[in-house]
Amino acid sequence: MSHLAHLGVSAERDYVAAQTTRRLWPRIAIIAGLVFWLYASIIFRLLEQWWADPDFSHGFLVPIFSIFVIWRDRFYLRSLRPKPSWFGFPLLAFSLLILGIGVLGAELFFSRVSLLLLLAGLVILFLGWNYFRRLLFPWVFLFLMIPIPELIFNQVTMPLQTLVSKIAASVLPLCGVPVLREGNIINLPVLSLEVAEACSGVRSLVSLIALAIIFGYLAGGRNWTRIVMALTAVPIAIITNSLRIIVTGLLVQYWDPHRAEGFFHLFSGWLLFVAAIGILLLVQRVLAYMDRKRGYACGTEF
Repeated sequence: MSHLAHLGVSAERDYVAAQTTRRLWPRIAIIAGLVFWLYASIIFRLLEQWWADPDFSHGFLVPIFSIFVIWRDRFYLRSLRPKPSWFGFPLLAFSLLILGIGVLGAELFFSRVSLLLLLAGLVILFLGWNYFRRLLFPWVFLFLMIPIPELIFNQVTMPLQTLVSKIAASVLPLCGVPVLREGNIINLPVLSLEVAEACSGVRSLVSLIALAIIFGYLAGGRNWTRIVMALTAVPIAIITNSLRIIVTGLLVQYWDPHRAEGFFHLFSGWLLFVAAIGILLLVQRVLAYMDRKRGYACGTEF
């Protein structure tokens, strides 16, 4: 009888949780409408920047992947019992404060971050910390869709330009090409190559980090493999962009100076980005193999 009673209590608890979740949907629809009204211009400007700026075109992929993660976890989320927390109110107030600072200061970064903080506050307020903990990964991943502020972007771009220039200037003489480097400008006998912002690796770096996280999630495995995947994206971006400059320098020196610009320059960028994805997938396979070997070793110990 006690077992039957326990089953009855469990079924009743699940029924109550389902009814509570159902009653939340009208509220969610109303709040979603208010949020869209409040952030419509910010969202549209973000979409425009993704479309116009190739450095952040990966932004289209980020919310799609976060939605996919939530959809994949939908059965577990349905099993959770909503435990609304009033702590969501301070977070909502803080997000609106950040929004005001961003609007008054004409700083899009703060306005966009406030949207994510607002979403977190709404989840905590209406569903509780148990839901937010489960949604933490797709929520944090959404930050990758926000373009880097110009001040930070410039601070990151210049060192990467210099590093890529140094690597290319060190390798090209080994291939018989005399080089004189001045900052991010590589002077060849027939032409001067400027390592511009687009060639610094920032574009591929941010995109590769997003792809590395996606690959790591889809491949499963342990958290350490996913962290290593994300960190590996940094040297891969630097190496592939350095290789792009080196190949361009060789073609300029031994074939045609006009190959440094135009279609070939753009095509080589896409080609090396595809190569970077291939390297990333190879790293994922190696890490998965190491993870399996480690699991087998732990199994033999016990």
